[in-house]
This record gives sequence, structure tokens and C-alpha cells, in this order.
Amino acid sequence: MNHYEQLDAWVDANFQEETQFLQALIQVPTDTPPGNNTPHAQRTAQLLEAMGLVTEQHEVPKQLVQDAGLESVTNLIVRRQYGEGKIIALNAHGDVVPPGEGWQHNPYGGEIEDGKIYGRAAAVSKSDFATYTFALRALESLGIELKGGIELMFTYDEEFGGEVGPAWILKNQLSKADLLIAAGFSYQVITAHNGCLQMEVTVNGKMAHAAIPSTGVDALQGANKILTALYAQNEIYQNICSKVEGITHPYLNVGMISGGTNTNVVPGKVVLKLDRRMIPEENPSEVEANIRQVITEAAALTQGITVDIKRILLANALQPLPGNQSLVSALQNHGEQVFGEPIPALGTPLYTDVRLFCEAGIPGVIYGAGPRTVLESHAKRADERLELEDLRKATKVVARTLLDLLS
Repeated sequence: MNHYEQLDAWVDANFQEETQFLQALIQVPTDTPPGNNTPHAQRTAQLLEAMGLVTEQHEVPKQLVQDAGLESVTNLIVRRQYGEGKIIALNAHGDVVPPGEGWQHNPYGGEIEDGKIYGRAAAVSKSDFATYTFALRALESLGIELKGGIELMFTYDEEFGGEVGPAWILKNQLSKADLLIAAGFSYQVITAHNGCLQMEVTVNGKMAHAAIPSTGVDALQGANKILTALYAQNEIYQNICSKVEGITHPYLNVGMISGGTNTNVVPGKVVLKLDRRMIPEENPSEVEANIRQVITEAAALTQGITVDIKRILLANALQPLPGNQSLVSALQNHGEQVFGEPIPALGTPLYTDVRLFCEAGIPGVIYGAGPRTVLESHAKRADERLELEDLRKATKVVARTLLDLLS
């Protein structure tokens, strides 16, 4: 039995424990917002320590966390040093959007049915807490001489941009990584992704009694014109095409609207929150300037309306760095052997924390446990799920890749 076969056998022999580990992670909520995520980190550290993995708990200062819009964040790092050589970081995030409506399974149950595990973050990305932890343990089970080292890095603010997760870790020089693999899906290696600009637009009018609306300025009517102008941009964006396979064109989404005080009051204020996805070829400064211009010109169409525009998130696109090829090649090679089909290297319309590592000069790719598409996983929808066989196979692929890179 060669080393790859030994790794595969270890994963198979310990897969029930891996599944139970993932169930335990799903069962501790990490809804973000509100983002009270330290309890999950503490539970994860407890589980890792029980496996013999010494775990550093890095609590982020409360003010920084609050400024980022969260309640508590404790980032985890497990360091395994084997000798001189490259350090490979494995990063997954534990924060998730709230479950929302329509679930047929307990979003915090970790229920297993027909070979699938259900729950919020079952696929994105508590699954890769398990993938990476058990890939590391499989590697160490070989008992062979290795070079370099591994950092398991579990963070808790990907949904809010990563500033008190990976960005904070990198700023405080807590990571020594030379290469990065970050949470993803099993059937492709992601080497590039979209950027994201999120903005808050406050439309100001003047409240008035609905019986005498002429005495007020209807902020909602002003917001309606702004919305029409913003959505018209999506027609233009379809003509801006990315050259990165897997990424199509930019698009804009208004995800939240709030305002007004009562049904019989002319609304004096309406707040819109928008999300503009940027393809890797776009310039974020130019994109933001254009959005501001569109909003300002649309607001001017309603007399008495003013707008306040605030950027709430800017996540740059991921551009492949020279040096990522060893990761890409190993993951594709072992992915094809384990899954029995070619594993392409693609871009994705999502944005992730990987950009932060690449901006720091650390080549990274996205690979982990999950289906071919976000849609199949039900991520950010009801009944998020993961095929357990994808978890098993992805763990083998990552373990084999680590062996290639560290031996």
C-alpha cells in the first residue's frame, strides 16, 4: 500500500468521527448578523484539543469587532511544524447568514438523511473545518518525515469582509503561511473570483401627514427612481464580459430596503443597501464613482430629495498570483484520481477571504468539500446540505495534496 492509499484508508476508517465533528460544529449557531461567534470558536477549540491539536485562540479586541458590525470574534490557529520548508495555511470560516424561512430540517441539527448532512454552514464552510482537520490528521498518521508545516486557520467574519478575521491575523503577523488553500467545493479549483462593493444609500425627504402629502417630500418616491436607475445598470453590465472562465459579467443587487414610520405618514427617510459584483478586470474606484453618479442623478429627479451614500464593504477581486501552480496541479491531479473526473481550474462570481492572502503576497486557491455549484448546496437558502461522500473524497484530495507539498 503506497502513501496515497494509506491516506485514503485512514480517512475511510475515521470518517464517522469526521462526520460527528461536523455535526458538532453545525449545532453551535454562528448567525452573522449578529455575529456572536466566540462561543463557536471555543467549542471548536475544545474539539480540536480533544484530538491532540493544540489550538491558539486569538480574541479580537471588542471595539474592532463592534466597528466591523459584529458582537464577538475569536480566531483559531493550529500550527504543526515538521521541518524546514513551506508553510501551508488551510482557512475556513465559521460565520454564516441567519437561516431564514422554509427549512424542512433543523438548521442547527446536523441531521443526516439519504447520505446528506443538513444545517446552516454544512456546505459553506464548517464542512471544511472537518476537511482540513482530518486531512492534517491523515497526513500525520503516516508517521513519515515531512518538510515545512501546516496552519489550520478558522476565522469568523467572511460574511462581513474578513477584516477581523484573516485581515486581522495577517496585520498582526500571526500567520507565517507561504501558500493557502481556502474553503470551497470539490469539483473545481478556484483561482480567481469577483470583487464586491456594498453601499448604503440613505434617501432623505420630509415626513408629512398622508392626508396632506404636498406638505412633505416622499423619500420612497425618490428611492423608487434611484432603484429604477440602479437596476437599469444591469442591462449595461451584460455587455461587460470577463475573460476568466467561470465568471460572466458584473451585476448589481439591492438586498435590503427599510424606511417610513407608519402607513398614514409620508416617508421621510428610506435606506437602501446594495451589492455590486465586480469582475476581475474592473477598477473598483471607477465602479464606485459610477454608482455614486447614477444615484445622485436619479435623486435629482425628485425635488427636495437628498441622499447620503456610504461605502460599507469593498472586497477586491482575486487575481491568481505566480506560485499557486503547485497547489492547482496537486489538487487537480488528486481530484481527478479520487473523484474519477477532471477537476477544472476556474473563476467564481463569489468573493472570498482568499483575496486578502493574495494581497499580502500569499498565493492561494479555493478547494474543499461540496457540490459543483452553490445552488446545489443550498448555501444561504433553506435546507443547506452537503453530500457526505463529497466530504470524504475532498478530505482525501487535500490530504494527498499536503503530502505532495510537504514531503
